[in-house]
Amino acid sequence: MAEADPYDFPEHWEADVVLSDGGTVHLRPITPDDGERLLAFHGRLSERTRYFRYFGPYPRMPKRDVEHFSTVDHRDRVALVASLGDDIVAVGRFDRLDSGDSAEIAFVVEDGHQGRGLGSILLEHLAAAARERGLSRFVAEVLAENGQMVRVFRDAGYVVSREFEEGVLHLEFAIDPTDQSVEVARSREQAAEARSVHNLLHPRSVAVIGASTDPTKIGNAVLSNLLAADFTGPVYPVNAEHRSVRGVRAYPSVLDIPDDVDLAVVAVPAASVDEVMDACLAKGVKALVVVSSGFGETGPDGRSAERRLAAEARSHGMRVVGPNALGVLNTDPAVRLNATLAPRLPARGRTGFFCQSGALGTAILADAAERGLGLSTFVSAGNRADVSGNDLLQYWETDPATDVVLLYLESFGNPRKFARLARRLGRTKPIVAVKSGRHAVTPALAENSVAMDEASVQALFEQAGVIRVESLAELFDTALLLAHQPLPKGNRVAVVGNATAIGLLAADTALAQGLELAGDPVDIGAQGGPEEFAAAVRDALLRDDTDALVVVFVPPLAVPGTAYARALREVVEETGLTKPIASTFLAVEGVPDELAVAGPGGAPGRGSVPSYPSPERAVLSLSRATRYARWRSAPQGSFTRPSGIDTDTASALVTALLAEGVERVDDDTSVRLLGCYGIDLVPFRVVTSADDAVAAAAELGYPVAMKSTDDRLRHRYDLVGVRLDLGGEEAVRAAYEALTAVSDGEGAYVQRMAPKGISCTLGLQDDPSFGTLLSFGLSGLVSDLLGDRAYRSVPVSDTDAAALVRAPRAAPLLAGYRGDVPADLPALEDLVLRLAALAEDLPEVRSLALEPVLASAEGAFVSSARIIVGPPPSRNDGGPRRLRSTGIGR
Repeated sequence: MAEADPYDFPEHWEADVVLSDGGTVHLRPITPDDGERLLAFHGRLSERTRYFRYFGPYPRMPKRDVEHFSTVDHRDRVALVASLGDDIVAVGRFDRLDSGDSAEIAFVVEDGHQGRGLGSILLEHLAAAARERGLSRFVAEVLAENGQMVRVFRDAGYVVSREFEEGVLHLEFAIDPTDQSVEVARSREQAAEARSVHNLLHPRSVAVIGASTDPTKIGNAVLSNLLAADFTGPVYPVNAEHRSVRGVRAYPSVLDIPDDVDLAVVAVPAASVDEVMDACLAKGVKALVVVSSGFGETGPDGRSAERRLAAEARSHGMRVVGPNALGVLNTDPAVRLNATLAPRLPARGRTGFFCQSGALGTAILADAAERGLGLSTFVSAGNRADVSGNDLLQYWETDPATDVVLLYLESFGNPRKFARLARRLGRTKPIVAVKSGRHAVTPALAENSVAMDEASVQALFEQAGVIRVESLAELFDTALLLAHQPLPKGNRVAVVGNATAIGLLAADTALAQGLELAGDPVDIGAQGGPEEFAAAVRDALLRDDTDALVVVFVPPLAVPGTAYARALREVVEETGLTKPIASTFLAVEGVPDELAVAGPGGAPGRGSVPSYPSPERAVLSLSRATRYARWRSAPQGSFTRPSGIDTDTASALVTALLAEGVERVDDDTSVRLLGCYGIDLVPFRVVTSADDAVAAAAELGYPVAMKSTDDRLRHRYDLVGVRLDLGGEEAVRAAYEALTAVSDGEGAYVQRMAPKGISCTLGLQDDPSFGTLLSFGLSGLVSDLLGDRAYRSVPVSDTDAAALVRAPRAAPLLAGYRGDVPADLPALEDLVLRLAALAEDLPEVRSLALEPVLASAEGAFVSSARIIVGPPPSRNDGGPRRLRSTGIGR
């Protein structure tokens, strides 16, 4: 065997990771070049830590041990180091035992970094590397008094066996992920990433690097905005030419600031950022907000500088917002942070907002203020080199100050993770998202993003319960209702107003959106007074068949509109805030003062009635809230696997295909592979002569179908490549001659006729960034023309499967449309779950189509399958915890 290269290891073994206190470290395999760093690391360990690791004093590491520990083959001996800057702060390793499938694991963490979660991080990454090297078990020898190390293994979610002998615990456990180990890792990930964002949004001190005395410069604007917001901590301007900026003592460099700096806002030209970065790293700044432009948006050189900036920051324990960002803000009275280019801190509210676009950020904040939408926190991430929307989702999940989440997204950095986080967060807090960039994405965002087609995006949002809107106007329309009103408990809407035409517009829009009317619209007439108006509203709210109310009101000339507003507010207070109300009131957009309930910080609070310029917009906002409420209250479902699955045989089949260089799977192998997942094809034979066709038909049993072996003919809608219901030998011979004539004599399939049913298509398609999508639709020219396909992403729960087969617009045909016999929908759902299990187990299956699937009352019968295999795509949300890659290699 050739000698192993100690520098040759898989690139994905390198990772930036977030620790439990929100700081970051860089994880990578050890190399012989680390000898001196390893020696220095060992010298910083306390006697107690060295004793726990080596079971003895071991005060000095001899040269031979340095070479032994730093030179590994990355196969049977693997070691990972966690580095902070140039220093190693932790080491973890495993050594294979007796050439078997077990390895001994050990790690040690520098004293000053213990308690930050480095042990669990190393365990996760070492287990993933070990599985790649064919290992299945870890063993560890731990001194009984080393309780901290014992807890790392015990709390990891594995099933650990323990034996005690002479003061030493012998631990042993399988390293395949378990439901518990995955849950533990994701819980720790959520806590760590949330903490890192908390640190960013709750700094105790802020430095403005590039603070300028020139009012036209962005450094002046950021400093002015911080001071105007009355930030509760110290603010340090950094300006090498002036002793003070805006009356605040300035420092030539961040290194000259006498106190610690939690957050630095960088507002210098891009060419100077490297120098600033070096100073921030030396100072120990915990987070950066880079508002400077001139990075990824400018081209390859700028993108390279941007990646270098993010990689350097992470490797020194720092998070970065930007570059090209508008900034961050936090309206918490205990913080009052406005580290943005926006001139005014928004009113305090309970809505969190993430925006990728720095240019749009100021307009977004101004629009929020104009409409009366208070914010808890706001982050404009610009080019999103590091901190992304996923980080904010982690933070908002446990942030008690945020009830509603708004996202303006131009691209996805890690869509699989977004789907997982959004689905979890959406169960407690609504997420409203604008996804722009359908047809074009800026170069900077494209560099840190992955391409996704619209089917993937739509499936992602629907499955995760994200309320997708098409514009910022719709985003704010929906947010106003969610922020100020309760969720509807059903889809029955009452309409009350004083103008028949406007009331009918509201009713028509409600019906068009799939809502039900709780009775005819109530019109009190143009002459109706505040008392009549209040009585009509009260009656509507108190009706048992009303889930929500739309108020459409045009103020009469004789009575001030404020009297009606007062009457409406009194009724709401009287009846209690149990049903949502949307209004078209006083022609105001937002929350008019007359309908506002005072909230914290001066913004309208819970119970305020939002107003929309038109009844259509009011009803559309209500319909989005209704669909979200339905998703949130629906059962989450379970991810149980169907019975009768043979994963080992299926995996062996795929491995053999890849080894042979096969892409298109042949018929026999397709039948065997699908059979491993309990998916049976209607029996068929491949024939090359009329006599063979007759013999196959007799064997299968009449009636039979005959199909061309040419895909181009077999799946045409005019059925030129198919003959059905062949009942005898003569019909079979004639069909064979006809098919071979149009397909140049390539033979044919003879297949037993399945029970009559509705023809459907079910498939898998791989999105390299997002994972595998399941698609379902009814076959036919019209369905294809209209794109009538529904999609769900893997993994799929039983409720997802049920929703998928009912989602296409033509799906009512399966449920007994106009008196027809309903198809066996549970059989289709079972087929979906089996395909989903195949997709999870075999990422090498890059596409799969079952077409047609005949759905009838007797079951779901698969007539044909096409399978393509290939090298599995990378899964950037699989494996151990890590931050999104910055694109920097070794």
